[in-house]
Amino acid sequence: MKVKNVGIKNDFLRHSQQKKAIFDENKKDKFIIKGLDGKKKLNGKISVAGAKNAALPAFAASILFRDRFCVSNVPNIKDVDSINALLEKLGAVVEKQIEKKYRIVTDKIKSIILDTEISKKMRGSIVLTGPLLARFGKVSFPHPGGCVIGARPIDAFLNGFQKMGAKVQNRNGKYIVSIGRNKKLKGAKIFFNKISVTGTETLMLAGILAKGRTVIENAALEPEIKHLADFLNSCGAKIKGAGTSTIEIIGGNLLSAGNKAYKIPPDRIEAGSFLILGALSADNLEITNCDPEHMKALINILRNSGVHIIEEKNKIIIKNNRKIKNKDFKCVDIKTHEYPGFPTDLQSPMAIYLTQVSGKSLLFETIFEGRLNYIDDLIKMGANIIMRDTHRIMIKGPTQLKGRELVGKDLRAEFAFFIAAIVAKGKSIINNVRYIDRGYEQIEKRLSDIGVNIQRING
Repeated sequence: MKVKNVGIKNDFLRHSQQKKAIFDENKKDKFIIKGLDGKKKLNGKISVAGAKNAALPAFAASILFRDRFCVSNVPNIKDVDSINALLEKLGAVVEKQIEKKYRIVTDKIKSIILDTEISKKMRGSIVLTGPLLARFGKVSFPHPGGCVIGARPIDAFLNGFQKMGAKVQNRNGKYIVSIGRNKKLKGAKIFFNKISVTGTETLMLAGILAKGRTVIENAALEPEIKHLADFLNSCGAKIKGAGTSTIEIIGGNLLSAGNKAYKIPPDRIEAGSFLILGALSADNLEITNCDPEHMKALINILRNSGVHIIEEKNKIIIKNNRKIKNKDFKCVDIKTHEYPGFPTDLQSPMAIYLTQVSGKSLLFETIFEGRLNYIDDLIKMGANIIMRDTHRIMIKGPTQLKGRELVGKDLRAEFAFFIAAIVAKGKSIINNVRYIDRGYEQIEKRLSDIGVNIQRING
């Protein structure tokens, strides 16, 4: 039996409610940024934190371990706090040992119900459902929330669970997924009609304790998936093909890490955000603790546009950067695509770059229908942008951006506003900072260290 409209029903209503919630959030905290007026004054080094998109599935994977699970290089962000709070409410013990290192023990979990309030604030909460179902045979959770970038149904997750032998119910706005007492998930062949990173991670984790062989086809290729799978294999999992479009998992018993700790890889999206900022506003900038191999799409596009970039093993360098409005900096067309293509998470920061280079650029967002919702604010700052449709915009540059008051509508758009404010003439105020706190660690300190005039005002 297929799930019909479970996860899609009321998505657009839910999307509208989440969008309204943006303006209902406590907006007492704000950032004040004094712009550089197009000058390239930023210099120094900025280090990349551990990847948010690797940390969340890693914490979820702790449920699959019979003993302690240690994880290091954890970013100090709100989403990590939230997933740890979810684990603790289930009955897990989460201890912060030293800075950026955690120890999680999940053998005392007593609940299989994900907290509604926390889950509705973060999309990544859903990755917990696979391990909980696989280990305890049942899980209950609300529709996950997070950034308002379009309705995101969860049918891929629910259909996958059903193929593995689970029963799916929707009661009073909560999903209840169960496989029956003393039963196990069964290995199955699962094909994603649309590539899903979180879906790939969730079902891969579920397959580790399932009976038999699970195959995930049209799987996401993101490097964070392979990085986690390699560690899980060292702890007893049997996963083949992670990092390719077909992943095979042979189910078995609970895992054991022994004395090993999983180290979160660097955040390639954060590194890419800093690279775009550097291309616009830095004379000399080193972006350290990153892997240039995971950022090829962005690096190639910036090079084609005229940015001089030096790649080293664990860092990227922008050196003797010329004035961006120089005609040597050319317009480029952008089309977002799943990894290894141009990341949708860097689409909004790249839009700021395109406002400053010469010529007309077409930006085509192919992943989310609501991810161009920041455009009106850029136009009010002075950007020359024409909306072709809900997925495509034409940007003509260069234009002088002017500081103004802004409200972030999602995590990546909010950082794009940071970049716009730094490039702009005058002062900008950025409200609704809950988004930036979800994904960027101590952002005001790190930006200040390279020369950004930024101040956080606490309510």
